[in-house]
Amino acid sequence: MTSLHEIMQQRRDTRHFTTDEVPQEVLDKAILAGHFAPSVGLTNATRFYIVRKAEIKSEIKKIFQNYHEKAASLTDSPTQKEKYLQLKLEAIEEVPIGLIIAYDRSVLDNFTIGTVGSNEAIKYSAVCAAQNVWLSLTEQGFSMGWVSILNHYDFKNLLNFPEYIEPIGYFCVGKPATNYDNQPMLQQLKWNEKTVSPVVTEIENTVIKQEINSENEIKEISSTKISSESIQQKIDNKTKPLGALGKLETIAHQIATIQQSLEIQITNPTLVVFAADHGIANHGVSAYPQEVTRQMVENFLTDGAAINVFCKQNNIDLKIVDAGVNYDFPKIEKLIDKKVAKGTQSFLQTPAMSLDELHLAFQFGKEITEQIANSGTNCIGFGEMGIGNTSSASVLMSVLTQIPIADCVGKGTGVDTEKYNRKVQLLSDAISNHTTSNLEETLACFGGFEIIQMAGAMLEAYNKNMIILVDGFIATVSYLIASIKNPDIKKNAIFCHCSSEKAHITLLNYLNAEPLINLEMRLGEGSGVAVAFPIIQSAVSFFNEMASFESAGVSNKE
Repeated sequence: MTSLHEIMQQRRDTRHFTTDEVPQEVLDKAILAGHFAPSVGLTNATRFYIVRKAEIKSEIKKIFQNYHEKAASLTDSPTQKEKYLQLKLEAIEEVPIGLIIAYDRSVLDNFTIGTVGSNEAIKYSAVCAAQNVWLSLTEQGFSMGWVSILNHYDFKNLLNFPEYIEPIGYFCVGKPATNYDNQPMLQQLKWNEKTVSPVVTEIENTVIKQEINSENEIKEISSTKISSESIQQKIDNKTKPLGALGKLETIAHQIATIQQSLEIQITNPTLVVFAADHGIANHGVSAYPQEVTRQMVENFLTDGAAINVFCKQNNIDLKIVDAGVNYDFPKIEKLIDKKVAKGTQSFLQTPAMSLDELHLAFQFGKEITEQIANSGTNCIGFGEMGIGNTSSASVLMSVLTQIPIADCVGKGTGVDTEKYNRKVQLLSDAISNHTTSNLEETLACFGGFEIIQMAGAMLEAYNKNMIILVDGFIATVSYLIASIKNPDIKKNAIFCHCSSEKAHITLLNYLNAEPLINLEMRLGEGSGVAVAFPIIQSAVSFFNEMASFESAGVSNKE
């Protein structure tokens, strides 16, 4: 009998199989072994699905092929691409059995022991189950190959999985045609080498945690040198009837007041998109899976999103911040790494973040603005990306303003009516499950890393006397937080648009803030800022360049 240690040394990534059938008793024993794997909080959240039909395997193969081609396009060189395309990475249509191992994240709707540190613990349990299945199959003379190159969203839709069922991968199960000399395929093909020894480090010292000062220092803006009357006089003396340029006059007056100048300017306008994931997304509050956050960040970095187009159109410098995406990005020059953690916890049962994480998020936001201001920028806009962040924003709005939660919840990314009603009830339950006594506790309980970083960045932008451009609902909640900490921030804030997210107009009214435009947008990303920016430029242009009655020799109204 092969020992456990010998089995563990055998090759895992089986890609070549015989035509032998897998006896039912072999499959049953292997799946039972998977069931014996550790289960965080004894939730029994791991699920197993069997695929035998050729037509289903064919459709799964198509999904693999699409992502396989995408992966090939991301290789580092033509030579590496050629090598990659020569690899055999699946046997979907060749094996008798397809096995899907998944986990049911609806278990997180109730308190679950072991998930307070990470919602990912139920996923790790499913991965342990996959290891056990492989061990059992190998001991019985069979094997499996893990196929992970799949579009998660398309894969779930194809299989008609409920939104709360999350597959970790597709596994090809059968009789191995060879033992490959017990070498990993990628090692055999000279792609990479399995190290001989594990990397083990004994920890002998710890770092004393330093206190982070989350308070953005509130600096006094120098007392007014140019009166509001002199600014208004310049506007009124332009060759136009009084007030004829409407909100453009208001914007120009505000910018002149901020800059204390009768010659105003916008230099190096910059828009920052903060991205992060939210534990509350595990409860199905969004129409999209959590991995869309990571995919959209990658889209931003390859200039494929709406915000890329609008920023390019209007000569706005775009910065992307990883504030807490549940993904390990490679080192990318265009991505600002300010990750506090891989997403927040689900605030249904436990605080979204610790106070230390809250303080760090504020600090990171401050640092980002400092860096941008030091580059010569005097105008900064804010946008966000994060599946589940409308839920966090809605709860924060409700708790901070005492507006009923039902009036603070919208359809976010476009959930249907049934899911919307469930979302309202879920968020109402979350509020009832917590008692907070001050602002910090509230923000830590219900906040998101991108929401808090934006608030910290806005506060520092005010300290740097920058023009602050606020986007839609999520960004306005960040502004709400910032304004509670420093009410004077309103002097520098321009609310660029009114989102069609129903709570946004309610929040704008609460703040007594008037948006520049209403195009029924609800995209986020800072898109409202970028689209409204030409209006702000027009305000600056007329203020600086439009002739006065005197200079143009035009008679004024008597």
